[in-house]
Amino acid sequence: MKLNILRLAHLVRPRTHEGAPAAILTPEQALRRSVLACMLWENEFYEEGVAIAGRIRELVPKVAAEKVAALAVEARTTMKLRHAPLFLAREMARHATHRGLVAETLVRVIQRADELSEFVAIYWVEGRCPLSAQVKKGLAAGFTNFDEYALAKYDRAGIVRLRDVLFLSHAKPRDTAQAELWKRLIAGELTTPDTWEVALSSGGDKRTHWERLLGERKLGALALLRNLRNMKDAGVPESQVVAALDAMRTDRVLPFRFLAAARHAPQLEEALERAMFRSLEGRGANDEVARLGGHTVILVDVSGSMVAPLSRRSQMLRTDAAYGLAVLMREIAEKVTVYTFSNSAKRVPSRRGFALRDAMESSQSHQGTYLGAALDAVDERYDRIIVITDEQSHDRVGAPRGRGYMINVASARNGVGYGPWVHIDGFSEAVINYIRELENNEPR
Repeated sequence: MKLNILRLAHLVRPRTHEGAPAAILTPEQALRRSVLACMLWENEFYEEGVAIAGRIRELVPKVAAEKVAALAVEARTTMKLRHAPLFLAREMARHATHRGLVAETLVRVIQRADELSEFVAIYWVEGRCPLSAQVKKGLAAGFTNFDEYALAKYDRAGIVRLRDVLFLSHAKPRDTAQAELWKRLIAGELTTPDTWEVALSSGGDKRTHWERLLGERKLGALALLRNLRNMKDAGVPESQVVAALDAMRTDRVLPFRFLAAARHAPQLEEALERAMFRSLEGRGANDEVARLGGHTVILVDVSGSMVAPLSRRSQMLRTDAAYGLAVLMREIAEKVTVYTFSNSAKRVPSRRGFALRDAMESSQSHQGTYLGAALDAVDERYDRIIVITDEQSHDRVGAPRGRGYMINVASARNGVGYGPWVHIDGFSEAVINYIRELENNEPR
């Protein structure tokens, strides 16, 4: 008699890195959580970047082509990621089922001129090989979107130069003016742009360079925030830096950028907080229509795995991303209670801005991830609970008491925030917009 043998591997439920039972995911869910907080090839606390990239590669052919293409566009335009979308497009090009959407996807995700050469470098990471027809088509179309300033700014020495991409893609200029521009690119005769990178690399007194760039407003918001410590080291007067912070555009700067900057330039916290609050006003903080009504509980993961850099080249920690989202939600929700959790749940004093960041950071030691126990410890009524975490709980995580959102700010393979939870991947303001839109469209 032939016995039916159970395939036990199919019965074993996945678990988080800390041992809690995790959700069984569809390939699309697994791809989303691997991509939307991914700094490509950068190690995270629990997983190496190479392993995360390998998982993305395995998942792409298992997800419908149009969904992979849409995810690449979402990652670039909504989550502001640069390399993960390019990697998705490269993996799409490997498969006959997906490569028909590669050109269209590349045109939508390549938004900076250097991404043209970075894509080819990613395409060749395993060795040089011919570019597919769809890749050439997408790169050629993308090349026409950039003017002389953009091309000159990002025409850097590297594995692949912009002129290499021009030759490889056989791009056709739109008009005579663009044809002449591309000839100057090939000849290395583009007008050198006046950027902070060019100014600092030209030699001379760094303080003089910074003061001129600040005075002429030649620094974008992110460049300003990332160079605060460099300006201090160069001896730039603090008053001039404060004036620049007060004048900077904040509409594209998320709260966690200000929090990260303040860790490296604490002497500028007051000016940084003013700028951050201006950015919050632009995101609905003073708009009654845009506010989340009722009582919102925010539960922020401050475990040891969250106190890790987003990448080896980044000044930001994963807690910066979590704190930034909490600071933003504190401003756009009608009534808010904030808790942190690690080995236990701690209620945080009712504060705003940097004071709220400080309260979360000092609320408890950064140790374990006992999310299940933390949910049980929240004993007050709420209209919604929003958990900001990397989802690597030690203990079993139950259902929320009502509407619950799990915001995943890492790329680990398994997570707990599915089933009765609304699961959201990534840490841009888009996650707040998603909650707002979802609730606005619910049946009354």
